[in-house]
Amino acid sequence: MKIAEIKEMTTSDLVERVEAEVANYNQMVLNHSISPLDNPAQIKQLRRTIARMKTVLRERELNNK
Repeated sequence: MKIAEIKEMTTSDLVERVEAEVANYNQMVLNHSISPLDNPAQIKQLRRTIARMKTVLRERELNNK
């Protein structure tokens, strides 16, 4: 997911999406520890997407103060 797409989302949608992606990430890491994923680079990509979303949320929080 690109940063432009993330910035277009509303704050409430973004919060829900972060929670869903974190749950997905945790499940993916657990599955990878049991049996290797076909593409382990997905874990890295998902972690960075979560970081981008959290960064946008933090920017919005600081701009509202």
